Amino acid sequence: MIVPNLCRNEEGYETSIRDSDSFAMLVLTCLTSMYFIHSLYGFIIISLCLLILFQGYSRYIQRRAADERKHMLESVQRTATATLGHHRHDWMNDLQLIYGYLKLGKYDKLGSCVERIKEQMALESKISRLGIPALVFFLQSFREVNRSIDLRIEIRDELQLNHMLRVEDAEELTEAIVETIKNFQFMGRSSWDEVLELHMSLYQENGEVIAAFCPEGEAGNAEKLQRYIEEWHPDRRVLAERTDSNRFSCRLRVPMKSSVQNTNEVNVCL
Repeated sequence: MIVPNLCRNEEGYETSIRDSDSFAMLVLTCLTSMYFIHSLYGFIIISLCLLILFQGYSRYIQRRAADERKHMLESVQRTATATLGHHRHDWMNDLQLIYGYLKLGKYDKLGSCVERIKEQMALESKISRLGIPALVFFLQSFREVNRSIDLRIEIRDELQLNHMLRVEDAEELTEAIVETIKNFQFMGRSSWDEVLELHMSLYQENGEVIAAFCPEGEAGNAEKLQRYIEEWHPDRRVLAERTDSNRFSCRLRVPMKSSVQNTNEVNVCL
């Protein structure tokens, strides 16, 4: 689903570049003509042509912006619909499994099945309460938009990142999480058809929000991961570091708002 959208964006970008070049050439032609024409009427006509060009190009830009917003909204709607479809499919599978156990009289297996459903519901609830819409949407729809990584999410405690982080830090953390997962997609697999099992933990520690990443097994290119960490921009508020030099893992750290840190310190004292 992502590939067609990316192709469309690239084609739209190339079309926009060509149209901008054409507009620039027309404007340059009109300005050059004004230099050589000394007639008042000719000057007025070329000025009117320039005015028409600018008005037309302004309308064209507005129309393209509206089309881009429409395409983006349609893409989000398709992803949301597909994600809801996956959730509905999972619920149907769970209900059929419970019904099968009941029909066969295997009541001893119902407990583990219901417990697994409860754990999944608790995780979905924790994700929805993170408070960063872009991050919530990314995590909830990840299985639909990326089939090459089996992302196992763990959220410790009750994190409400919208209250714990500044707005700009929350946005940067979301971008850093998406960027890191995409890099693990290429660093952690030995072949294109391999599905990487990646474990991601979100928690708070020592006045910081931590996002830790650790693939299952021994797969991974440690040199590429080290290069990824070393190339991390030093001016970013979100810091990236290796958690263990002997393991293919890393974590992201971002400081919480000072008011939240003070509250946590008071709660510890009490």
